[in-house]
Amino acid sequence: MTIEKVFEDEHIIVIIKPSGVSSEGGKGENITDLLELDEKPLVVHRLDKEVSGLMVLAKNQKAAALLSGQIQNGEFKKEYLAVVEGEVEERGSLSDLLFHDRQRNKTFVVKKERKGVKEADLDFERLSVSEFEGTPLSKVRIRLHTGRTHQIRVQFGSRKHPVFGDRKYGSSFKGEFCLFSCFLSFNHPLTCEKLCFEARPADIVPWIC
Repeated sequence: MTIEKVFEDEHIIVIIKPSGVSSEGGKGENITDLLELDEKPLVVHRLDKEVSGLMVLAKNQKAAALLSGQIQNGEFKKEYLAVVEGEVEERGSLSDLLFHDRQRNKTFVVKKERKGVKEADLDFERLSVSEFEGTPLSKVRIRLHTGRTHQIRVQFGSRKHPVFGDRKYGSSFKGEFCLFSCFLSFNHPLTCEKLCFEARPADIVPWIC
């Protein structure tokens, strides 16, 4: 499998991760192995196996530490495109308390804080509305303010607007998983130059709603 490289230098590499490939660990193909670099790159942020799109990896420990610091400080910006079932409002914010069950590899919205529960926040804007097999679909652009496991999937799914193709969180459709990492913005870990990357998913039917 060929991995599309968007940017590369001696410290970082920005790629478009295909759907079906793990970011790190787990069974099956692993993005760090598929890149076939002289030194195995370091994962500083993850995309779910089913999710495709932009991802940055570090080529050394120093770059990894500095990028991780930007993520912790909120300086690392991530946006996604998604197609969700139903018609959502034109724009909005979602805030929840989430608990990730590692054994079941599934995240749940909970009402009270307790061990393992984390706050999750995002903003979204509806780009268009269409219909697929009699079901309204909304194409949305999402800005994450936190990076919780399965965050987008569970926050929309819990409101009866699951991501198209995401059977784990309530989608009624099989097939293409319509969640794509479309935008990354961060400072280069060594030069401090502001870097922005934007990409678009392939023009399959649900994406052009």
